Amino acid sequence: MIDFGVGSITSQMDIDSKPNHIAIIMDGNGRWAKNKSLPRVAGHRAGVKTLRKLIEHAVRIDLSTLTAYAFSRENWQRPKKEVDLLMDLFMTALQSEVKDLHENNVCLKFIGDKAAFSDKLQETIVQSEALTSTNSGLNLNIAANYSGRWDITQATQAIATEIALGNLNAEDVNESLVNSKVCLTENNDPDLFIRTGGERRISNYFLWQLAYTELYFTDILWPDFVPEELDKAIEWFASRQRRFGKTSEQIDESKN
Repeated sequence: MIDFGVGSITSQMDIDSKPNHIAIIMDGNGRWAKNKSLPRVAGHRAGVKTLRKLIEHAVRIDLSTLTAYAFSRENWQRPKKEVDLLMDLFMTALQSEVKDLHENNVCLKFIGDKAAFSDKLQETIVQSEALTSTNSGLNLNIAANYSGRWDITQATQAIATEIALGNLNAEDVNESLVNSKVCLTENNDPDLFIRTGGERRISNYFLWQLAYTELYFTDILWPDFVPEELDKAIEWFASRQRRFGKTSEQIDESKN
C-alpha cells in the first residue's frame, strides 16, 4: 500500500527553484544485495520498495513529472534467470500498485519498445495506462526496454516515412519536429537527472532530452536512496544557475 500522506520538502524552498521533471537511473540493486550476501533479486525487490517511497515523496512535494529507468534494452544481455525474475517482479509490482497510483491521481505511462515483452505484460501495461490516463497529478513515466539511441532511431524512421509518403519535405526537418517524435514529447525535458550507485555516465538514457539537464551523481546504492536523499539532490539543483547559453549577467538581469 502506498502512503501518500501530505508533507513538505523543504516547503520553505522557493517553488521556482524546484525542478518540474526529474529523471532517475536506479543503479546499485545488485551490489546492494551482494554487500548483504543476498541474491540479486533481493536487491531488485528492495529497489521496487525504494521507488514506491520516492513516488510517495514526489506526490507530497508536488513534483510535476518523475521518470524512472526500470529496464534498458541492454539489460536483456543479463543472465536469463535474472531477466525472467525482473519481468516477474515488473508484472507483480505493476499489478499491486496501479490501483493506489490511480486513487492518488498519478498518471502512469511507459516509454520504450514494449513489443519485446510478453503478451500478458503488454496487456497489463496498456490497462494500467488506460486506468490512469485522465489523472492530473504526478506524471510517472517508466522507461522499460528503452535506450536513447533507439529513441532517436525510431523518431528518424517516423520522419523518413512521412517524407517518403510525401507528407513532409527534407527542409521541414528541424529540432521541433524531431522533438515531437521522441519519447516524453508530452512532458518538458528533465530539469534534473539523478544516477545512484556511483557511476558517472548516462548509459544511453535520454540522449536527446538531457541536452540542458543538470546531472547529479551519488555513490548511494538505489535501495538506500531515501526521500531525504532526493531532497538533497533537489537542494543541489536549486543552487545551480541554468543559463541555456546566456551569460550569468543576463540571467541576473532577467530576475530584476
